[in-house]
Amino acid sequence: MKREYHHRPHHPTCSTTSPTGKGKMWDADTQQDAGMDELLAVLGYNVKASDMAEVAQKLEQLEEVIGNAPEDGLSHLASETVHYNPSDLSNWLESMLSEFNPAANCSLDNPFLPPISQPSAIPPPLDYTNCSAQPKQEPSLFDSPAMDYDLKAIPGKALYSHIEQPPPPPPQQQQSPAPPLYQRESKRLKPTTSATTTANSVSFAIGGWGVPTESARPVVLVDSQETGIRLVHTLMACAEAVQQENMKLAEALVKQIGFLAVSQAGAMRKVATYFAEGLARRIYRLYPDKPLDTSFSDILQMHFYETCPYLKFAHFTANQAILEAFEGKKQVHVIDFSMKQGMQWPALMQALALRPGGPPSFRLTGIGPPSTDNTDHLHEVGCKLAQLAETIHVKFEYRGFVANSLADLDASMLELQEGESVAVNSVFELHSLLARPGGIERVLSAVKDMKPEIVTVVEQEANHNGPVFLDRFTESLHYYSTLFDSLEGCGASPVNSQDKLMSEVYLGQQICNVVACEGPERIERHETLAQWRARLGSAGFDPVNLGSNAFKQASMLLALFAGGDGYRVEENNGCLMLGWHTRPLIATSAWQLANKPALPLPSGPSSSSTPPP
Repeated sequence: MKREYHHRPHHPTCSTTSPTGKGKMWDADTQQDAGMDELLAVLGYNVKASDMAEVAQKLEQLEEVIGNAPEDGLSHLASETVHYNPSDLSNWLESMLSEFNPAANCSLDNPFLPPISQPSAIPPPLDYTNCSAQPKQEPSLFDSPAMDYDLKAIPGKALYSHIEQPPPPPPQQQQSPAPPLYQRESKRLKPTTSATTTANSVSFAIGGWGVPTESARPVVLVDSQETGIRLVHTLMACAEAVQQENMKLAEALVKQIGFLAVSQAGAMRKVATYFAEGLARRIYRLYPDKPLDTSFSDILQMHFYETCPYLKFAHFTANQAILEAFEGKKQVHVIDFSMKQGMQWPALMQALALRPGGPPSFRLTGIGPPSTDNTDHLHEVGCKLAQLAETIHVKFEYRGFVANSLADLDASMLELQEGESVAVNSVFELHSLLARPGGIERVLSAVKDMKPEIVTVVEQEANHNGPVFLDRFTESLHYYSTLFDSLEGCGASPVNSQDKLMSEVYLGQQICNVVACEGPERIERHETLAQWRARLGSAGFDPVNLGSNAFKQASMLLALFAGGDGYRVEENNGCLMLGWHTRPLIATSAWQLANKPALPLPSGPSSSSTPPP
């Protein structure tokens, strides 16, 4: 791999801002020297660009010496010796080579040595604790006690999956316990050898990769937790470089994210991979040619529905509010802004069928985007719901309404009838209108013209619509790390692997849109409940308290779904939030026209007024 290096009078300083307004992630002192390699300086190594070839050759020579040295020649580098992470690679390599007394024919000036980027190169033992890329004096992005729930490095086994343990010695040779193959202390790396290692295939770890060798060699142990911290720092540094339009540095950093992510297991590796994809798309301007097929997007959301309780919670809490608003009404009409597969409505229809005095006549208008495969998807969903209505003896009328955007809707298009009670429902739909100037205002004005009894809104509890890219990136990194963490531990019952994989793809597409896109193409413009309160309040809507009954029923739903572990329901000024541990992730709110009398609060749980989960 060839790089071009240019001497600059001042080296750029990588800094970042945290959600709490804290300072730079790296000390500026480590990057003040002109002529230092930019990428290595960010990671804490002081190597001049002019010395890169010499350092690479020294690393090759050190590999050759270690590989050819007899076992007893490495005894002084065994477990009793700890080599801390050097910031001056050149002098450290020189001192290491002097300990081995390299052979005379290993010339540093050999022009035929392979470059450092080849897999055969062995890096020196590293200790990330003393790496100057780590924050030393200023508190880091992750020091806040309020952020204990996410962005933790998840120790994994990715580094060790390729390494075979040597067979135990025969019983007669077990006079004293052999030193362990992996001997780790906190924030240290130790090259170790084992006297019982055979000539079988053994691997050593290089940045998370297992490289097979034909003879026993020292094993460099990499602490995946320390690597996880470096991974998060590299993600933040890359995002800041993108914001500063330093694309050369951003390109170098995004290439490192994948190598650092290999050492992680579970949620952290997956989150980092999707954020790296979003950064790469933004750096190289690899935007999708056309939006995702809506039918495929609906399928992904179905898998997400099956994997975790977020959509179930959204449907249940919205249905509960609609059911209470329809109490005593004979003709009811639900206008659904997010029809998708119609998964929300069977539960409401069953609850209406059980209502004392018999069910009302039920009209449903399902709104959705046009199909890309020339099928009448909305009609197919309506036919399935009509079959269910016939089975449970509910008078049912359905109409599918195709619209490119909700902003194109008008109340006159929906054939509203005199004397019917109207409810408007939106699940994860309103935030996309913020990408279109004036879109949300037009939709809320049309909703007011519908004169609904109640409007239910479910949105992500996050702020991904700010004007500063780095702030959006930081917030989304925390938010989706928590979401992926909840997918890893979503309940005692086993989750279908295909459902989980497709759910990760569903969330990964949101990440790429938040990170890579701008302008009208960036549709994942999530806002917090407080921001939606301000928007709806200024548009002429008053909040409706969801009540303690909905809170208790939602808590029971979570207990049935996942044993209640990890998930938390929180009441927030009449609205309900679902989160993972201490972080809320989605919020349900209910609204009515400002000039309408307040709806009565539910007095308590009632089997006839509670939709089944």
